[in-house]
Amino acid sequence: MFDGFLPFSRASFMLDFVAIAMIAVVPVLSWSIYIVKVKRNFQLHRKVQMALGCTLLVAVVLFEVDIRINGWRHLAVESAFYDSLVYPSLYFHLVFAISTPVLWGIVIIGALKRFARSPQPNEYSHRHGKLARWAALDMYATALSGWIFYVLAFVL
Repeated sequence: MFDGFLPFSRASFMLDFVAIAMIAVVPVLSWSIYIVKVKRNFQLHRKVQMALGCTLLVAVVLFEVDIRINGWRHLAVESAFYDSLVYPSLYFHLVFAISTPVLWGIVIIGALKRFARSPQPNEYSHRHGKLARWAALDMYATALSGWIFYVLAFVL
């Protein structure tokens, strides 16, 4: 296991990396929504979403492998909240962390099947928009709940 790089944290490198990565994901996701809703740039939206989806898939796989091999509890046991809030915040976070990739997968696969390589609005657009809103809200909740867990477990 590699030590983390954030000086205020007891977390591992991978936990620090994911916490920082989620700080980047939220504004990129928000910008991608803006470019499709306001700027109507469907092609750029597709490229950004595919890049985000692939990046998050790789990050989640690497994160899960690291957690399964190295664990995290030994790094969190010093937290003042280990016996009170760490586990409830983790379970709350897992609700979103598990549902987010499922929703994103549904949205991305649906878009790949129903939009042309150069995407334009079509009969699937309304359904895609509804599903994508839920997926985006889920991602925001994943990020926020993940940061809460991270702070409770590895900072405080």
